[in-house]
Amino acid sequence: MTARVIDGKVIATELRDKIAAEVTRLKRDHNVTPGLAVVLVGNDPASESYVRSKHRQSVAAGMNSFEHKLPADVTEKELLALVAKLNADPAVHGILVQLPLPKGPLSAERVIVAIDPAKDVDGLHPINAGRLASGFAALAPATPVGCIILSKTVHTSLEGMNAIVMGRSNLVGRPLLQLLVNENATVTLAHSRTRDLAKLCRQADLVYAAVGRAEMVKGDWIKPGATVIDIGFNRFPVPNGKDRIVGDVAYGEALEVAGAVTPVPGGVGLMTVACLLLNTLRAACAIHGLPAPKI
Repeated sequence: MTARVIDGKVIATELRDKIAAEVTRLKRDHNVTPGLAVVLVGNDPASESYVRSKHRQSVAAGMNSFEHKLPADVTEKELLALVAKLNADPAVHGILVQLPLPKGPLSAERVIVAIDPAKDVDGLHPINAGRLASGFAALAPATPVGCIILSKTVHTSLEGMNAIVMGRSNLVGRPLLQLLVNENATVTLAHSRTRDLAKLCRQADLVYAAVGRAEMVKGDWIKPGATVIDIGFNRFPVPNGKDRIVGDVAYGEALEVAGAVTPVPGGVGLMTVACLLLNTLRAACAIHGLPAPKI
């Protein structure tokens, strides 16, 4: 068996095209232009690259993009004041404070709680997390949303399927669990202290790996024909060349067993920014009392 490769680049491009069409419609019919504000504290190279990508794709989709770069030694009072200003700005429909924040006195929790839940396109505010857990409409983190979209390019419905989510972070594992439950899947949430993890994994029709351990999920962990969504991103320096990047799944082994698998890079990562734009579009519609976009 050779697994189908789930092409995140193609799927993300199709999603961005649909978003751009909806943005055009909002402007034409309602004079509303979705606006995304991104706040970057410090100068972490990976975060800077990610923020540039968000800006580029926001503009390409026809949205307004607002960037706020703050020094690493900014005070929490100053950062919270900026968040309050963005909360009150009618041109801003989505607010994202790039995490992680620099090490020091800044509290990510206090910053997240300060964001207006209606503009919380990162889906981390306790109100959005609580609504998602209760099965209500909510803004959910972009990466889990992307995982569901990728899964549905293989399966029309996830109803009744056995899924395992490996990783319990607030940004990926926990919200992905809730999204899968809302799709009527049966879900096991596993983590570093889970016993017999390989055995549990072999029982799953849907495998979501977000453990942060390079190529931990081996081919013999995978049920033949299962769909494998690799959320991991592990970088290894290579002398005199580009860094080697691998996921949390042993990709070559998975290709021989799975029914479908995402590559790394080229899979989930490409969906994250696209789904952030989708969240911004959804937030703009909700804030203006308009129907949710049919995407």
